[in-house]
Amino acid sequence: MKYVSTRGDAPELAFDDVLLVGLATDGGLYVPAEWPQFSPAEFEAMADLSYAEIAFRVIRPFVGGTIADDALKAMIKETYAGFGHDAVAPLKQIGTNEWLMELFHGPTLAFKDFALQLVGRMFDHVLAARGERVTIIGATSGDTGSAAIEACRDRDNIDVYILFPEGRVSEVQQRQMTTVDAAGIHAIAVDGTFDDCQDLVKAMFNDSQFRSAHNLSAVNSINWARVLIQIVYYVVAAVRLGAPRRAVSFAVPTGNFGNVLAGWAAWKCGLTVDRLVVGT
Repeated sequence: MKYVSTRGDAPELAFDDVLLVGLATDGGLYVPAEWPQFSPAEFEAMADLSYAEIAFRVIRPFVGGTIADDALKAMIKETYAGFGHDAVAPLKQIGTNEWLMELFHGPTLAFKDFALQLVGRMFDHVLAARGERVTIIGATSGDTGSAAIEACRDRDNIDVYILFPEGRVSEVQQRQMTTVDAAGIHAIAVDGTFDDCQDLVKAMFNDSQFRSAHNLSAVNSINWARVLIQIVYYVVAAVRLGAPRRAVSFAVPTGNFGNVLAGWAAWKCGLTVDRLVVGT
């Protein structure tokens, strides 16, 4: 499995390299050169599996052998064993044909826990194998920062710097970011807006000398690994509700469209998705 930049001027990379670099060197996003395809029979076979078992089947083709199967299974199992509901992402019926998927059972109560808890483990695994260290830089309006910090705390090979707009996140979110007693975790209040924080992060990534000197990486939606792992809960919801025999539509609240992009990616892999409705 190879990945290419959406801008076409960065080298093709394998999954483990894409995980570590985050944003492509040409400023584009890394996406699969070809989309893995799941047959109707393969989706049907997932219907009675656990969340972790489905996650392994969905993620494995995208990893392309860069993480051994046993290690990948162990990371996935450990990740979702720490969630607060046995189903991980339970479905609640709210109407005749309407269901609500609960994505708040992770450690920080944000849907971003679903991807970031596994991304943190993937980072540590790949970095340990290479004997390397990365510096993760991120901007947040609240939930991304706390989820990223919780996912990457106490990791042997990761330093984290999260920028947030001072006075513009909730007290709970600020406490989640600023009260973590772990080495390598840094939450930085910026006198400005979220866009100001994001501009600072982009400037650091666009400075190739600075980026290389500090081995910068990212865990927000510019990192393909996060989008990949979010594909899983679209597949889980669909097969629980009768896919592929029954097409499913998803209504998704979204900010920068990283979440709904994962739903589109699930469709690209063969999932029977009727519509993706974006609330923004």
